[in-house]
Amino acid sequence: MALWLKFQRLGRVAEVLKVMESEQYAIGARALAFWEITSVVVSCFIAEWVILSFFSRSRTLVIVPVLLALGLMFLSHRAHGETLRDLGFRADNLLSSLRLLVLPTLVAVVVILVGGWFLSDGHFGPGQFRARMIFVPPWALLQQYALQGYINRRTQILVGSGWHSVVVVGVIFSLVHLPNPLLACLTLVGGIIWAAVYQSQPNIFALAISHSIASICVAWAIPLGFTNGLRVGFKYFG
Repeated sequence: MALWLKFQRLGRVAEVLKVMESEQYAIGARALAFWEITSVVVSCFIAEWVILSFFSRSRTLVIVPVLLALGLMFLSHRAHGETLRDLGFRADNLLSSLRLLVLPTLVAVVVILVGGWFLSDGHFGPGQFRARMIFVPPWALLQQYALQGYINRRTQILVGSGWHSVVVVGVIFSLVHLPNPLLACLTLVGGIIWAAVYQSQPNIFALAISHSIASICVAWAIPLGFTNGLRVGFKYFG
């Protein structure tokens, strides 16, 4: 009987140890996710607030923090065993994701066009619609990969899936567009919508399409005086 009681106690101790180990692992995973997110966001700030602002004549230097961020993300994906399909580079749920995005994208387009109409006194100007707009889709794809395929996934490790992580992703996307108030507001709303859709139907291509449409509408319909040339960082001030 005494021997049986000892075995029971040992079993309870083993269970407690397993729980403690799992809790420690969860804490470590959350701490790692926090620093992974912070590292990428800091790289964005360095590119926007330092290199593009003070070394505008040597813009190629911006590739340094960009490559560092991409390198970190690649190593992180390898460590987590994430595939391209896991990240959202897939076709099987493209239509499902697009269906979720149709309504909010159409609403955004209408709001942007109506806002641009009133801000320009009923006369749409060329805005910033130039040949460079052809680069918007690949740039939107890269941003959505970083925002959703990396930051969104790490934020879910940090605070869990659902509205908590969705709002955090939107806030982060807004912060990297400061101090431009218009872009900060637009990216906050857009970031929240795209993060929510990603958690439901993770597809980077669908998100990039929605992002491209919204960005082109802003560049075309909103007068330059209100977007300040879409500048962020110290460049916003001059």
